[in-house]
Amino acid sequence: MSDYRDDAPEILRDFLSYHETIRGHSKKTADEYFLDLRMFFRFLKLQKNLAPRDADFDSIAISDVGLPLIASVTLTDVYEFLTFLSRARPTRPNSPNTDYGLGAKARARKISAIRSFYKYLTVKTKLLDENPVLDLDSPKIPRTLPRYLSLDDSRKLLESVQGQNRERDYCILTLFLNCGLRISELIGLNLNDIAPDSLRVLGKGNKERVVFLNEACVAAINGYLEVRKLSRPKDARALFISRNGGRVGRTTVHDLVKKHLLDAGLERKGYSAHKLRHTAATLLLQNGVDVRTLQELLGHENLNTTQIYTHVEKDSLREAALRSPLAGEKSGDKDK
Repeated sequence: MSDYRDDAPEILRDFLSYHETIRGHSKKTADEYFLDLRMFFRFLKLQKNLAPRDADFDSIAISDVGLPLIASVTLTDVYEFLTFLSRARPTRPNSPNTDYGLGAKARARKISAIRSFYKYLTVKTKLLDENPVLDLDSPKIPRTLPRYLSLDDSRKLLESVQGQNRERDYCILTLFLNCGLRISELIGLNLNDIAPDSLRVLGKGNKERVVFLNEACVAAINGYLEVRKLSRPKDARALFISRNGGRVGRTTVHDLVKKHLLDAGLERKGYSAHKLRHTAATLLLQNGVDVRTLQELLGHENLNTTQIYTHVEKDSLREAALRSPLAGEKSGDKDK
């Protein structure tokens, strides 16, 4: 089966290879860069009359895109591309009921890909003397607070775990709630990643980090391993095994999280596997862990990503102030 990136021009393939081999980004990340830049190149070809005006946008080939077209790009071209995305681009291209106009987050991701591409051409390969998108602004993304379980709800969730895969599911939920793992990190765990008091975790960009385990995590892992050794898994390396003996997958983890949230009476709140990561981060911050330590624990490359949890903490502090028994006292109340 051919790689859909075979349609990419050589200059784009080299860029994608750089991200995978030098920057250590995953194939999924490289594929996202490809899709974003392919859309940008298709728009450029239409904008500069290099493709028929009535052409099907999603069928425009980009294999002929070369350095002259890439070098001709201006900030105006990119801002017109953003206008196209916000007004004319379908949000669900394969659905007859699609809306039009991509949100700020989707547009910001495409800006990030364009910025990275031109930085590569000017700084790494020196194919361009000037970076035309150096002063490019990103769309402002509304910041929303992450949703998370309270401490009592977290306990309720763990206490509700029953069923055929109780030890496995309990261990998975315990690691989510205590260590703040991403779902990709959890399903990627192997037996040889386990140490007596820590886990070796492979995070984004294939970056390894060590996550230390508390007593609850150690007990949950040991309890699960006692059950696991009675099975004959197809994947002998994998820590978490599915019903058919293979490595547990995303769908299975999402399903088991949803099941146990429902059993605990919490599913109606719209929580998910990723919300359990938010829960771990928030509870740690609320219990005295500083934000830089939390950044290391979660595997965030940028501290700004971690600092969203400080907003949660400030929100809790604001609520605490409002609950003070003296909150309603005002000067002059005795004179009334």
